Amino acid sequence: MERIIKFLEENAPFFFATTDGTQAYVRPFGLVLEYEGRLYFSMGTYKESYRQLVANPRFEVCAADDSGHWIRIRGKGVIDADPALETLAFEKSPELRNIYNEQTGHKLGFIYLAEGVAEFCDMSGGYECIHVKA
Repeated sequence: MERIIKFLEENAPFFFATTDGTQAYVRPFGLVLEYEGRLYFSMGTYKESYRQLVANPRFEVCAADDSGHWIRIRGKGVIDADPALETLAFEKSPELRNIYNEQTGHKLGFIYLAEGVAEFCDMSGGYECIHVKA
């Protein structure tokens, strides 16, 4: 888990993909968390990405570094409303308080990877697959 989070943090923004019907949507994300041994991603509950995950919890994440290495994470997510996650997110990224607060009415939503894989790859054909199960 530590290796996955480190790669995503060092290569932010990473790209998060969801689907709406048959159409895929990709957007840049920057916050990733580990909490109780789970890999979490966060987005505003008012955003399309959150609504798409509620309808279809399958997602993919991809990030690449400057040396030709990349990670692809895919699987099924689970929405989690534990208030401790918001506290952790604000500690890690205090600037989020400017967006998610009582004045704006915006709330953070969280999803963790419950079952899936993280694949580390490189341009020379290197490949390592880590199975994730929460």
